[in-house]
Amino acid sequence: MRKYRHPDGAPMSIFISLASYCDPLLPFTVARALATAADPGGLHFGVVDQSPESKGRPLPPQLPRARLSYVRIAPIDARGPCWARAVAMTLYDGEDWFFQIDSHMDFEDRWDERLIAQARALLPGRKGVVLSAYPNPFVLEGERIVRQVTTTGVLAHVVKPGALFEADHPVLPFEAHPVDSARPLPGFHLGAGCLFAPGRLVTGFPYDPNFYFHGEEQALALRLFTHGWDSFHMPGLPVYHLYNNGASGAPRRPLHWDAEHDAQRSETWWSREQRSRQRLAALAAGEVGGVFGLGSDRSVADYAQFSGIDYLRRQLAPQAYLPLTA
Repeated sequence: MRKYRHPDGAPMSIFISLASYCDPLLPFTVARALATAADPGGLHFGVVDQSPESKGRPLPPQLPRARLSYVRIAPIDARGPCWARAVAMTLYDGEDWFFQIDSHMDFEDRWDERLIAQARALLPGRKGVVLSAYPNPFVLEGERIVRQVTTTGVLAHVVKPGALFEADHPVLPFEAHPVDSARPLPGFHLGAGCLFAPGRLVTGFPYDPNFYFHGEEQALALRLFTHGWDSFHMPGLPVYHLYNNGASGAPRRPLHWDAEHDAQRSETWWSREQRSRQRLAALAAGEVGGVFGLGSDRSVADYAQFSGIDYLRRQLAPQAYLPLTA
């Protein structure tokens, strides 16, 4: 029985945006999301599968109980993670909630119910909320899933210790710091691979395909903040991420910028990355208009006071390296 319903009794639904690049764990991720959901019938997977046709389709045409919208794109035609996420957003079909994830994830039981409950608890009195984090990791030992829990509290985003603005671009590195908190904490940064929000985020904040990869999270955080939305890191996030390293236990997956793949394209990933960095600088300066631009509810200066990250002066205050408190 579906716990979360509209006033008219209709069950709530979640659109899962899933951009995958040559990832052998794509079927695993979809299967785990289905197996652990409290209401798999409320899920709509929007999958952009950037993999060679010779590998075969990794997902069946239909999923048990859930809905699947599937787009396949040859790796040579792919234009980077942000572009793929923008394509995935076009598959959204009016669902109540939007959940953007990576294609190598694991989930705790009733993850959907828990995310909805936390978001609903935070929404009253706010224009909009986003739940996001860099999740706790998991690894594979053969077929066994091993979760490596760094905290049962909050994973809060901060600027990586010691990092500073570079002279020629505003892209910053961030990392998750564990905080022993049983309450959600406000955030000034978000993780693009684990982002849960009301479905109206899709129409209000369409993904900007002009970004490549680095800077995408900063850009979306700025857009949301200046439009009056609030980001939070929730305690006990019921989602896990497999990080692409030698200790993961998973088959190696190529990345969009791998040299072998990059050599087949007419434009290099580095060229796209340079334009992406310039795009973030233009956004922070208020030079990007339309649906991809900043809002008027709060300013970039307000964001600097809130986060300690001053894009206009390219300065970082001590608070940028520390989690926010409630």
